[in-house]
Amino acid sequence: MNSIHLREGAVISADLRINDRIRVPQVRLIGYSGEQIGIVDIDTAMQMADEVGLDLVEISPDANPPVCKVMDFGKYKYELAQKVREARQNQTHIVVKEMRLGLKIEPHDYETKRNHIEKFLKGGDKVKVTVQFRGREQTRPEMGYRLLMKLAEELVEVAVVEFAPKKEGRSMTMVLGPTVKKASQKTSTKKPKVAPQQASVAEESSAEKETEVAQ
Repeated sequence: MNSIHLREGAVISADLRINDRIRVPQVRLIGYSGEQIGIVDIDTAMQMADEVGLDLVEISPDANPPVCKVMDFGKYKYELAQKVREARQNQTHIVVKEMRLGLKIEPHDYETKRNHIEKFLKGGDKVKVTVQFRGREQTRPEMGYRLLMKLAEELVEVAVVEFAPKKEGRSMTMVLGPTVKKASQKTSTKKPKVAPQQASVAEESSAEKETEVAQ
């Protein structure tokens, strides 16, 4: 007799056929505790599930005969919903910040906004940067392009250009993404650098030890 084993932790679909919706003459039955009962007719399987007050669930409909398991399907669906909810909560939440610039932005304002953008990127968020064109500025889109690319170059250590500058109506937009993803931001432990003088002393000490061993 071939045995059917479920991988521990395997997820069973919540859309499977259960109880009287199972329309086959025979099934390979697995008990509530995971014991292999074997091939039985559908009426016997239904009766065994009914005797313990549980459901008969068709977990492998493509097998020959289909595999069914005795389980509390309502409890299973609740636990499955809990796992899905927890998985969503554990997903990385990406926030897209937005920053607007003007072609005639003052150097001080530009630096302030660039610093804000850098802070957002270091925090793992994306930033949508928009240049607004006013009046005749609409005829000079290349100026907006140069401003955005200048910003991208100045932030190259913390940002990647996910969407290149693109003009849409009276504005041009670029999207910057962080070089380090939010989920993987961890404090790295770096080895302290040894000052040249300390390194020289360490090398001399090591050389003296080698000389003593050789003697």
